[in-house]
Amino acid sequence: MASNQLIAIIPFLVVWLAIHLATAHEPVSQPPKLAEKVFDVVVEGVVYCQSCKQYGTWGLAGAKPIEAATISVICKDHRNRVSYYKPCQTDKNGYFYAQLKGFSMSHSFLDHPLHSCKVKLVSSPLDTCNLLTNVNYGLYGAPLRYEDKRIRGANYEGVIYAAGPLAFRPAHCAPKEEP
Repeated sequence: MASNQLIAIIPFLVVWLAIHLATAHEPVSQPPKLAEKVFDVVVEGVVYCQSCKQYGTWGLAGAKPIEAATISVICKDHRNRVSYYKPCQTDKNGYFYAQLKGFSMSHSFLDHPLHSCKVKLVSSPLDTCNLLTNVNYGLYGAPLRYEDKRIRGANYEGVIYAAGPLAFRPAHCAPKEEP
């Protein structure tokens, strides 16, 4: 009796196997892959040579932009470990635009660029203006400011933060005349 049941099941198994073998080689249509959205963090600012008239202040009246000055963007994680470092040079107008490629936030609030990144002065190419100042905390790390600037594209979004303006100062300034 068991052999009669087995004989009755075999044709169903053969048909089932034939159907599955026939459809196994058919390509399965996959939904099209969407392009991954690229998200960039950018830091911008300007580096100046502070005039001798403003020596000892944070004033930038009469300051001149420095071309090829080097700044660094340093980000630290929530445990105060350096998690990102990027040097950047200024253009002919003293402007820097540091695109933080590879920057990632392991903790969404504590490692946020506004909290974890700072911009520091590194070097000036000018022999006549190469001493660091702490104008806008350029010596110890200028905090970033969010100014609601974004760049958007189909699969791209960039958030731009600002730092500074930062300044070097001349090594030698004539003494100020008192009135």
